Amino acid sequence: MNPIVLIAAIGLLSTTTVFAQTAAAPLIVVEDRGGASALPYYQPLNPQPDDTARPAPLPRSRVGNVADAEAAMLPVRSANLSPGEVPRRVIRAPGLTALFLIGDDERSRAWLRRRHAALRELGAVGLVVNVESMAALMALRRLAPGLTLSPASGDDLAQRLGLRHYPVLITSTGVEQ
Repeated sequence: MNPIVLIAAIGLLSTTTVFAQTAAAPLIVVEDRGGASALPYYQPLNPQPDDTARPAPLPRSRVGNVADAEAAMLPVRSANLSPGEVPRRVIRAPGLTALFLIGDDERSRAWLRRRHAALRELGAVGLVVNVESMAALMALRRLAPGLTLSPASGDDLAQRLGLRHYPVLITSTGVEQ
């Protein structure tokens, strides 16, 4: 097949696909400054409403409350993070809310007990990056009344900040243990 014909066919196919996908979507007018209707230009295309294309119903949530939702997230394992030493360093992240990373291990529990008051004063939010069960998560929460502790993988954050270990406090100005 001629390459030019092939490119034209692909272009026509992609245009047709985009039109077919958007033809059934309702029109949303963002701004109307008047003018003439474009309908006469579209009538030769003979668009027909597709009554059979109904959106699929959303699956019903199997999670009844927050505790069930958290339990469904467990276990959380962050493959790129482990307990260890974190050197203090300066970062520049204006607007970043103070957050800390901990796991369900003795080093994290001792750090949480030692830093609890300072973390509360900062309004820091905790991410529990390695935890196996709801019971373990609840035990960590009992060590830190008044702090928010949420199970979440820390791998993406670790990669972005060059972290390999926790527990660690991350603020808009620095990373420290």
